[in-house]
Amino acid sequence: MTERPLRILLLGDASNFHRTLAIGLRRLGHDVTVASDGTGWMDTARDIDLRRPLPGKAGGAALWLKLQMGLKRRFSGHDIVSVCTPGFLNLRPHRIKSIFDYVRTHNGAVFSTALGTDSNYVEECLSPDSEIEYNEFMIHGAPAPMLTADPEAAARWLAPELKEYCDYFYARIDGAVSCLWEYDVALQRVLPPWKHAYGGIPIDTRSIQPVELPDRIDKVRLFLGRHAGRLLEKGTDLLEAAAKEVVGRHPDKAELVIVENRPYDEYLGLLRSSHVVLDQLYSYTPATNALLAMAMGLNTVSGGDEKYYRFIGEEKMRPVIHVEPDYDSAVNALERTVLSPHLIRARGLEGRRFVEKHNDTGTVAMRNIEFWKKHLIARHDS
Repeated sequence: MTERPLRILLLGDASNFHRTLAIGLRRLGHDVTVASDGTGWMDTARDIDLRRPLPGKAGGAALWLKLQMGLKRRFSGHDIVSVCTPGFLNLRPHRIKSIFDYVRTHNGAVFSTALGTDSNYVEECLSPDSEIEYNEFMIHGAPAPMLTADPEAAARWLAPELKEYCDYFYARIDGAVSCLWEYDVALQRVLPPWKHAYGGIPIDTRSIQPVELPDRIDKVRLFLGRHAGRLLEKGTDLLEAAAKEVVGRHPDKAELVIVENRPYDEYLGLLRSSHVVLDQLYSYTPATNALLAMAMGLNTVSGGDEKYYRFIGEEKMRPVIHVEPDYDSAVNALERTVLSPHLIRARGLEGRRFVEKHNDTGTVAMRNIEFWKKHLIARHDS
C-alpha cells in the first residue's frame, strides 16, 4: 500500500471522544469527517448532524427519512469507518443494522470504537468470572445500586433484538479499538486478540492550558458535574453524599460546587474553577471527565485501580485519587484530600504529565492509525 492520507469517517460519538480523536488524526494529515448527534445536551462539535429533529417516535422516523433521502450517502467512499459502539445511531436496532450494512458495502474497512455500553459489555459485567469485579451493574457479585433501583436495566440491554444485532455487528467488523481497560476486557468475549487493541481516551492537551494551583490552598473546592439521568450509573449520588459529609465535618476547609447537564464548552469553563473533581465510583479507569480535569492540572476522584495502571504499563505515576465502590471509601478518600491540601498541587502536576504521556490526542490517534493500517494491509495482501 502506498502511504497517503486516509479518508476516515468517525460515525457516532460520546463525551466528545470522536471529535477529539479527529483533531489528532487531522494533525497527522488525514481527511476526517465526524458524524454524530452531538451527544445530546452536550452539543459537541460535528461535521454531519445526526440529531433527531423531533422528540419520541416522530424524531426517529424523521431521522430515518433524512438518512434515506440522501444523508447516508455521505457515509460512503472512506478508507476507514469507525463507529461508536454498535448503537452508533439513535434508532431501533434493525434500523441501525441497515445503515451498518450500507457502511460496510460502501467503504474500505469498518471498525468499532468501544467507548460505551452494549449487550456484550453488559454480559461481561454480569459474568461471575469477569475480571471486572465491580461496575454499574454488579459489585462483587451483588447488584449495584442502579440495578437494585431498576432490576430490568440489564435485561433491556440483553433483549433479543438488541443482543442479536450486537452479535451480528461484532461478527462483521474488521476490528475494534477500546478506550478503557473495562471495554478491552469485554471485547475479549467476542473478538480474537488480533482484532482488538487499546487506544485510550483522546485529550487535546495542546488546547488545554493547565490551571496554576497554589502551593497552599486554604479551602479545597470540590466539584461535581452531575448527569441527571446517570446518577446511579456513575455513583454520583454516593459521591455527592460523601462530599457533603466531608464538607459538613470541615466547613472551614472545604466547599462543594455542583453543576448539572451543562453544554460541553460551558462545563469545561466551570471545571477550571475547582481543585478536586469528583468523577465516578464504579470504574477501574479514569474516563473523559477525569482526564480533562487531570489535563487542567486538577485532582480527580475516580477509578485508578492497579489493574488499569498495569494494563497501560505505567509503573510510577499514580495521579488518580482512587475510590472503591462504596460510600465509606469515598468519604475517607475525600477527607484525606481535604486534610492534606499541600499535596493537591503536586498531584495535579503529575496528572497533567500522565495525560500528556498516555492520553494526548496525537498519541491516541497514532495508536488507532497503526491498528487500522495493519488491518488494511492484511486485507490488501489477501
